[in-house]
Amino acid sequence: MKPVLYAHPFSSYCQKVLTALYENGTDFEYHMLDHTKPEVLAEFEARWPIKRFPILLDGERTIVEATVVVEYLGLYYPGPVKLIPDDPKTAIDVRMLDRFFDNYVSTPQQRIVFNALRPETDRDPYGDEEARRMLERAYAWLDRHMEGRTWATGETFTLADCGAGPFLFYADWTHAIDPAFRNVWAYRRRLLERPAFARAVDEARPYRPFFPLGAPDRD
Repeated sequence: MKPVLYAHPFSSYCQKVLTALYENGTDFEYHMLDHTKPEVLAEFEARWPIKRFPILLDGERTIVEATVVVEYLGLYYPGPVKLIPDDPKTAIDVRMLDRFFDNYVSTPQQRIVFNALRPETDRDPYGDEEARRMLERAYAWLDRHMEGRTWATGETFTLADCGAGPFLFYADWTHAIDPAFRNVWAYRRRLLERPAFARAVDEARPYRPFFPLGAPDRD
């Protein structure tokens, strides 16, 4: 039986899991979450009333949270690309960078986007500025960290890079990465050239007009 992914192609967290699936050529069933498919939405909500995607259904087991889904796939549907190293010490570095991209790139980026989606009278200028300051600190740290590295933890593509792709992709749309951060720009470019992530980006192109801050005519 194939695992079933409930996801939307324009979601950064869904792209994180899709990158992992495409890296390993994993055979899965894709249930796209779309308002034109109320039966799929109902199935999704029944499985996960919190209604945050993606989720993975494997038989009667429901796996939530993108990082956990990728780890689960590595355990139960392993492929040629080992996204979590066997060595526990190296795996700590991968998980640490995974949390960095989730908490200090994706979270402030989404905070800015969600603020833009609110009615103008309900927006939070202080929260918006605070999120932008966090992104600036994250970009600066990452620029230093990526010196001499190809991928987030070295020369091997891992779970951390699965998240870095979509999170840096949308972060630059939301709060532009300063050109002075050359290592970040080079890393973002390598991620966009990685076939698995490039596929996820291409699948999401039809939805770019929905980006509330205006999707740039690039990438």
